[in-house]
Amino acid sequence: MHGIDFIIIAAYFTGLLALGFFRRGSTETEQSFLLSGRTISLPAFVATLVSTWYGGILGVGEYSYQFGISQWVLFGLPYYVFALLFAVFLAGKIRENKALTIPEALAKTYKSKTGNVSAVLIFLLVSPAPYILMLGMLFRFVTGSDAHLLIFASLTALFSVLYVSISGFRAVIRTDILQFALMFIGFIVLIALAIQSAGPPRDIWSQLSETHQDPLGGHNIQYLLVWFFIALWTFVDPSFHQRAAAAKTPATARKGIFLSVGFWFLFDILTVLGGLYGFVILGEIDNPVLVYPELGAYLLPAGLSGIFFLTLLATIMSTLDSFLLISGQTIGRDLAAKLWKPEKSILLTRCGMLLSAILGIILIVIYPSVVTLWYVIGSVLIPGLLFPVLGIYLPVFRLQRDKATLSLIIPVLVSSAWMMLGTLTADDLYSYAFLGLEPFYPGLISAAALWYFGRQQTAE
Repeated sequence: MHGIDFIIIAAYFTGLLALGFFRRGSTETEQSFLLSGRTISLPAFVATLVSTWYGGILGVGEYSYQFGISQWVLFGLPYYVFALLFAVFLAGKIRENKALTIPEALAKTYKSKTGNVSAVLIFLLVSPAPYILMLGMLFRFVTGSDAHLLIFASLTALFSVLYVSISGFRAVIRTDILQFALMFIGFIVLIALAIQSAGPPRDIWSQLSETHQDPLGGHNIQYLLVWFFIALWTFVDPSFHQRAAAAKTPATARKGIFLSVGFWFLFDILTVLGGLYGFVILGEIDNPVLVYPELGAYLLPAGLSGIFFLTLLATIMSTLDSFLLISGQTIGRDLAAKLWKPEKSILLTRCGMLLSAILGIILIVIYPSVVTLWYVIGSVLIPGLLFPVLGIYLPVFRLQRDKATLSLIIPVLVSSAWMMLGTLTADDLYSYAFLGLEPFYPGLISAAALWYFGRQQTAE
């Protein structure tokens, strides 16, 4: 990278800070700070949802470099399906619900204790740790020093806390619009230069391995089904709920998700092509997770290198800042303020953001793998949250009020215990399956059983 690239990066961080201060209102309410007054327009809704839901850009590059077009089948298609179902069945109802957050909605539907327990689970679910780690990997790539990974990752995470804490969700929306534009501009430029270097996609097809050409990437149908189950994350993802609740109207929320799926499809095409061109142009590289930065460094001249670095940085930060706000409001507003000082909910939200960032930094020291962090967090927490959250809006999934809290806790304990047993008995360091079964499934089975018996007794 050259001097002009670093000037571009410095301008980006200055711009984020300016957007955080821009038009900050003199009066600050919970609804304005957490949901931008529930006035988000359709273009802003699409920009913030698209950019926020694509934070794992380095993991996407790693997978497409290794397994080719199956990236779209495994990481795209399942999420399109559940996002569209979310739009049809949940988005409008979430917008019409007066609750500002998932824990508040759970407390109103079931009991306050249920809301408190869910606040702890959601705080863990939206941990910013994977995105802090990816930021560190990016800066390590630029500086070439392992020592800089934790330093720059920590500084960037704390910077995100700064600009989001100024205006809350409004700052997230404004910066996400910028980050949305950078996502597409950077990858369009990268693919255009890759085509110029290696030829159009039809010319490189023959240079790919069978694994790259296989829609399942050499895996079986059972493996595909696993990813469909993991995509259930969409239904309990607080960023989806937050944006649906903040939309101007229920129709805005529904239309916005449909449009977002279209943009995700377009961006998936760009990211798949980026991985394939990285395989053809770069050949064997030491760390596939850095295929996009490696390809950008190889193809892009000064200036464009800085812009593409911002593309990757912005894609990660768009998710980081959203998760910091959600985790901050969950532990600060939905838990601490409810139990301690309700009138200090916004201040406690800001403190919660700082706490979340610090815990995320600690977590990347313990689990220095993006995939491991996603796997552990998702496998343990999603089974517990799924049925109680769906029950808020869909009566068929609703539990008895006195069963809801246990339905949150027991599946999490089952998945956690299964994961620990797998860790103790598996030969592979990164295997968590016990008796050949991934921990997600016992947790989901126990959650389904609790819902079934709860619903059956309700019906009686």
